[in-house]
Parts: sequence; C-alpha cells; structure tokens
Amino acid sequence: MKKLFALIATLMVAALALTGCGGDQAKSSGSGSGAASSSGAKVLKVGATAVPHAEILETIKPILKEQGIELDIIEFSDYVQPNLALNDKELDANFFQHAPYLENFISEHKECKLANAAGIHIEPMGVYSKKLKDLKELKDGASIAVPNDPTNEGRALLLLEKAGVLKLKDGVAEKATIQDIVENPKNIKFQEVEAAQVPRTLEDVDAAVINTNYAMQVNLVPTKDALFIEDSTSPYVNIIAVRQGDEKRPEIEALIKALKTDKVKAFINDKYKGAVVPAF
Repeated sequence: MKKLFALIATLMVAALALTGCGGDQAKSSGSGSGAASSSGAKVLKVGATAVPHAEILETIKPILKEQGIELDIIEFSDYVQPNLALNDKELDANFFQHAPYLENFISEHKECKLANAAGIHIEPMGVYSKKLKDLKELKDGASIAVPNDPTNEGRALLLLEKAGVLKLKDGVAEKATIQDIVENPKNIKFQEVEAAQVPRTLEDVDAAVINTNYAMQVNLVPTKDALFIEDSTSPYVNIIAVRQGDEKRPEIEALIKALKTDKVKAFINDKYKGAVVPAF
C-alpha cells in the first residue's frame, strides 16, 4: 500500500511539473513550423481574449487567407493560460496583454521564452461604479475593487492616484501594490480580484477599476460609463507576443502587417469609439 501511495504522489508531482512553462507536452499542431489545413493553407493559431482582441483578429482573416494563411483564433478568459500555451507551442502567437504585463510574466517565469513582436493598440483602463456619479462622492470606508495581478494592480492604483483618491510611495510607479499607499484620506478598502472577475464586483463595491476588454464584455462603454479613464498617452500598449526567435517568421510578419492596415485602424476607431486606440 505504501508503494501505491508513493507511486500516486510521484505521478501527481510529474503532472504538476508539466503545467508551467517549458513542459515537454508541447503539441505539434500549431507549433512554430506552421501546421497545414486540409486545403493546404498554413494554419496560424493565435490566442486572444474575446473583446476586443478576437474581434480585431476576425477582421484580418480575409487578408491572411489571400496569402495562404488560415487564422485560427483561440479564445481565452484569463491572463495566464495564453502565455503558457504559447510557450508550450500550442499557439503560434497571442494577443491579449500589454507590454508591462508580458515583461512581468517573463520575470516571474524565467523558463518562458516569449517576446514582444509588435504593439497594436491601447485600451485605456477606467474606474466604474453603479453607485456613484463622481469619485468625489466616495464616502469614508468605501470599497474599490482592483485587479490582483502585479502589473494591472499597479496600473489601477496609479489611475486612482491620478484621480486624487490616494497617494502612492514615491518611485513605485507601475509596480505599486496596496502596501505602497501612503495616503488614503477616505480609508478606502481595496478588494484585490482576478482581472476578468472585477466587473462582477460592481454590485458589491462602491467602485471598480476595470480593464477595457472586460468592461466591454459586460456592455460598459469606457468613454461614456467610466468615472475616470486613462488618456491616450498610456504606456500600456497591447501587443502580439510570440516565442523568442519567431519574430521574423513569415506568418508572424504577415499577421502583424495585416493588423497594422488602414482597414484595422478604421475598424478600431469606428467600433470602439475611443475605448480602444490604435498604436500604429
């Protein structure tokens, strides 16, 4: 019986070891060599969150098809799995994150060999509420939900600082955490929540700082519904991420070139009306 338990424990550890970057379970389909579809076109697998990334990618399918590339968009609802899947060759690229998030992810997962291939657009982060019309209405002891991943939490706190809600320790910038708040005049209580889940807190908190893609998924219009929003000078450019060494791969270059067309720029401006801003 002891041997059986030892075997089970060994198998569990082995399984867990494969869930991070660099696991040996990489799938051959959609890997760096570019799988072929039944029609003979090269299949390019790109991971993306639904709004606006997958919507933007849909607009370039015809462009890539003319070049013999079949774009397969794989949707994700979180910020971790797309990078793991990319590193493990289940994807050829992903499109969901801003540059500081990728930099932080790589610093925490040094075994992940990922790279920023190109900046595409900016999604200004905003502060939303179903209880307030203005942040000046925040009462003593009010609650605010913020994303709990390192880069988006820092970004949210910087936005709240700019809005006059709090003051952060000098020099912390985008690495700010709740512990770096040095002035909190209204004794705000902060709820740290996974970014994708922050919109669900709106009924329970006084305000929430929400990434634009998740705000739009619950029918919030950033330029209309946000009480306070980043401007177009935001450094948080959303990017195409690839594995290191794939930046010049022909299919990746074709993907980036298609995304940086006037057609995509017009689509972004017409559909999102300032909630998403082209960065090219």
